[in-house]
Amino acid sequence: MIVRLGLRAALLVAMAGTIGCDRVTKRLAAAALDGRPVRSFLGDALRLEYAENTGAFLGLGADLPPRVRLTVFALATLVGLAVITGLGRRLRHAPPALFGLALFAAGSLSNLADRVAYGSVVDFLNVGVGPLRTGIFNVADVAIFAGAALVVAASGRSDRATSQPAAAQD
Repeated sequence: MIVRLGLRAALLVAMAGTIGCDRVTKRLAAAALDGRPVRSFLGDALRLEYAENTGAFLGLGADLPPRVRLTVFALATLVGLAVITGLGRRLRHAPPALFGLALFAAGSLSNLADRVAYGSVVDFLNVGVGPLRTGIFNVADVAIFAGAALVVAASGRSDRATSQPAAAQD
């Protein structure tokens, strides 16, 4: 019981930290980058540039009317959170997967908060080498991607771990 409470507390701290970091970095990016030229670091592998994204991933849905866009994104986030809750119950014995779900949920909620409050999300990070570059993204997007990757990796390990003892007994 104490271990479960500790895990829940750690997951809440991870979520709060992720949301807090995202909120702070977006405000810093707006203050330092809005209206200024792109800043390049590490031989242009990292670029900092301000963008307000009214759409989802890579601007998907940006052309929708504002009310429709907000409704679609809010509903998608709520459905995603319901799925995360279901996965959390299924993966409750895999702490890395739960941590991934927490990151995914935190990133989703932070971006939704911006869409509700401002109608857009501040993006400011771009990475790449030469002509191969990502789109512009933010810390919440990193949390969503990293969380999904953790869930996939931890779920695969969990599935292998549960199937190996049965195979070893044959």
